[in-house]
Amino acid sequence: MIRNKMIYIALTAIVAAFSYVGWKLTARGAYESAEYAVLDSDGAFEIREYPPLMMATTNMQIETQGDDGSFMRLFRYIGGANDANQKVAMTTPVFMQPDADEMEGQMGFVIPRQVAEEKIPEPAENNVEIRERIGGRFAVIQFDGRINSNSLAEAEDRLRNWMTARELLGEVEVESAGYDPPWTPGPLRRNEVLIRLQ
Repeated sequence: MIRNKMIYIALTAIVAAFSYVGWKLTARGAYESAEYAVLDSDGAFEIREYPPLMMATTNMQIETQGDDGSFMRLFRYIGGANDANQKVAMTTPVFMQPDADEMEGQMGFVIPRQVAEEKIPEPAENNVEIRERIGGRFAVIQFDGRINSNSLAEAEDRLRNWMTARELLGEVEVESAGYDPPWTPGPLRRNEVLIRLQ
């Protein structure tokens, strides 16, 4: 009886260890992240300076968060669907920005710094483009959970109230950013809303 209990505990520990290692290998810490400098920090809020970033982008339906095929179009590009048949390392975060009607927008993967400095392969698919994300200062709020219209609206309201209290003027457009793969549990997810400062 005791022996069976010890075997069960040992097997549970081994499965837990493998699960943890697998999660760490696919979690945000395993990827290069877009560079930025933190100029000011206040709990969940930050002011950041971003350099220009080269990105692979595609159109997306905002509410789908990539389920419309936009994520897979970008994933195929970094998997080798480009003129060099070159695999490009995944990076974090995935940036999302709505268009004026807020129903459609752009999803973008940041090109790794070394690839951007050498030669960025051209996408093989017409609906994927290479664009530059202009650098600058951004007000940012970080939050966990799933990204959806409600969580984004709530985060934007909190961020704009914080900016107003600090007399910071921002653009009308809002970006969101997700750092984790879809299977990451909500409480462990890192999401952000970013507003470019005027």
